[in-house]
Amino acid sequence: MEADSSDVVSSQPGFLTRLFTGIGQRYQSILDKSVPHTAARWIFTFLLELVYLARVFFLQGWYIVTYALGIYQLNLFIAFLTPKMEPVITEDTEDGPTLPTKANEEFRPFIRRLPEFKFWYSASKSIVIASICTCFDIFNVPVFWPILVMYFFILFFLTMRRQIEHMIKYRYLPWTRGKTKYKGKEDTGDVIQ
Repeated sequence: MEADSSDVVSSQPGFLTRLFTGIGQRYQSILDKSVPHTAARWIFTFLLELVYLARVFFLQGWYIVTYALGIYQLNLFIAFLTPKMEPVITEDTEDGPTLPTKANEEFRPFIRRLPEFKFWYSASKSIVIASICTCFDIFNVPVFWPILVMYFFILFFLTMRRQIEHMIKYRYLPWTRGKTKYKGKEDTGDVIQ
């Protein structure tokens, strides 16, 4: 039995599928190329944030959108500072967890709950989305903005205080600059032949 041409399903994807797949692949390629350029990515995000804040300042509105953006970015920052796994306090040490001192103890490096690249990507996306929201008057809810600013700073300081107490309690630093670097065994240059 021979199938006629109208019954045969085309194995070729449609035009829109190919178009969006191609755009997605180009976008992912650009993101992949930006990974090693940390400083340039953050400068771009900082400039994007300044453009957004200038737009809000000159338009004199969209304070709720800006407040939501600030709270979201604060949550991203806290996740960036927090370790992925909660440090465990063992019962034999009163002062909390310590670094390994013997060869058979396990070394646990600081792993972030939110990696730096995902932090940057989410922060940049949130600024773009907030900028798009400023194009629509429906998001321009009239509020007394000094209350929002005051509430944001109170929330920021309380959250950061709690995070710093957590860092002190579990004795970790979420950054690598300024940490003590230990030298390994030095090579004596003696070659056994």
